Amino acid sequence: MAGTFEIYKDKAGEFRFRLKSGDGNNLLGSEGYKAKTGCTNGIESVKKNASDDGRYERKETSSGKHMFNLKSGNGQVVGTSSSYGSAGARDEAIEAVKNDAAGASVDDQS
Repeated sequence: MAGTFEIYKDKAGEFRFRLKSGDGNNLLGSEGYKAKTGCTNGIESVKKNASDDGRYERKETSSGKHMFNLKSGNGQVVGTSSSYGSAGARDEAIEAVKNDAAGASVDDQS
């Protein structure tokens, strides 16, 4: 199943998106954007950059969990993952983003 980008407003009134896998798991979340156009541009950047493995910054948190950032061509972070218990689980999530992002639909819940 294809993924879905959900656009929503956070408690501060900013627009955010999250990429959910076909089975409903959160794969990637965005920063807050003041305008919806910034949010939709972020989604387009994820779609454009998701297939390039070199755009993923694989990291370990201070608590020993594993996560990643997806960066655009200019090095700006366009999405951040949840924390995972193992590097393998993180890498599976990266593969899911690669597979789901380009063809994902957009569900505007804002």
